[in-house]
Amino acid sequence: MKLDVILNRIDNGWRGLAGKPQVLHTKFGDLLLAGKDTRQAKHLLAQLQRTTEALTKSDIKKWRAAWQRAISVESPNRQMLYDIYRDTSTDAHLSGCIGQRTGFVLAKSFNIEDKSQKPNPDLLHFFEQGWFEEFCRLVLEATYWGHSLIELGDLATDGDGCLAYEDVRLVDRKFVIPEHHRVVTDLGQDWTTGIDYHEPEWAQNLVEVGKPDDLGLLLKASLHCIPKKNVLAAWDVFSELFGMPLRVATTGARDQKEIDRIEEMMQRMGLASYAVLPQGTTIQMIENAKTDAYNVYDKRVDRANSELSKLIIGQTMTIEDGSSLSQSQTHLKVFENLVEQDAKMLAYAINNQLIPRMIRHGFPLNGYHFAWDESVDYTPEQQMEYEKMVSDRYEVDGKYFADKYHMPVGERISQASPFGSEEGSGESKEADGGKTKKDESAKSAESARDKDKEKLSASDRPFFD
Repeated sequence: MKLDVILNRIDNGWRGLAGKPQVLHTKFGDLLLAGKDTRQAKHLLAQLQRTTEALTKSDIKKWRAAWQRAISVESPNRQMLYDIYRDTSTDAHLSGCIGQRTGFVLAKSFNIEDKSQKPNPDLLHFFEQGWFEEFCRLVLEATYWGHSLIELGDLATDGDGCLAYEDVRLVDRKFVIPEHHRVVTDLGQDWTTGIDYHEPEWAQNLVEVGKPDDLGLLLKASLHCIPKKNVLAAWDVFSELFGMPLRVATTGARDQKEIDRIEEMMQRMGLASYAVLPQGTTIQMIENAKTDAYNVYDKRVDRANSELSKLIIGQTMTIEDGSSLSQSQTHLKVFENLVEQDAKMLAYAINNQLIPRMIRHGFPLNGYHFAWDESVDYTPEQQMEYEKMVSDRYEVDGKYFADKYHMPVGERISQASPFGSEEGSGESKEADGGKTKKDESAKSAESARDKDKEKLSASDRPFFD
């Protein structure tokens, strides 16, 4: 196909004839091109005038003022609050808690099912992509930031020729005013001059997650992270002042050169150091008398960490030290409930917003929905016991083990049964009369049973009969 013909088809696809989507036929398959009613060519992110953000120190007074501005009825503004959130999100313990909660959700298996809840494995390939994992992460972030506005990238194909999005990107939250569903193009603008992202030309390419007035869990987390950071800074100062013994040099020298040389020696004193000092000079090491002063700082940091753990993952024992197995199991159950809530929220966003947009953009998902795979996940040890239990009682096709463990599997090895016969060998006939070992075992067992009946009283016989 000539280049001018391809370009002409693409141009017709973007223009759309009477607002109808156009199809481009390629060696990878048919691609639904964006027309006026299918996909907006321009991106919302391209409209934003972004600048380098300034890093500033946070304190409780600034946090309260930022909160007040964010809940303003006339002109809500979250820019200052999001600056504090960004500073808060660098806390290592908080990041670990969020990562643990998010990781458990993203590790869950899922299916693409039809209306009768029958999975379609072929459609999973549309979602087993990097863009989809990033989309899920951005959706889950809304729990902590309060709101996420996600823009779907341009249509493309993966290495297998499968239709996919090039990427998904978060619209900078500082430009978004969810209370009025507006996006301002410049941080100095008021919400009245912003872009209404609920308009069809933008909404078909955007996924909105979170309630308009929700400020997220980071609002409460900041209340603990700000003092924690200040305490750690004070602890560093304390370590510099009192962590090392105070060195005092006393000299009777009056020559400034000698005094300067002594001062230089004191500054250079370190590991395996020594000093050559003039006569009459003494050096004294003064130790800090208080040995538990660190508790003032350490205990405050521990308390902040425990409060963050309770806020994000609902308990402390799955990320901090635990002392009891029963207590840790109870705490784990609390954490799993939070994971299930996040999983439901993510499934709602995928089914109610993402999949309808994917169908509109040409993905063959009409009549299908996203569902978590709630089947039991076994550990390797549990899986081995499960397979052994089934294979000991039933004939299992060797292809199952060959496909799962990628190893050649031959005929099943016969095993001795409790009655002395061999499994899988059929009925081995004896040379005399054609009687089988199985028949002989059955007769022997019946004879022994008759003898037992004769020994029992009449009242016990119905138990066997």
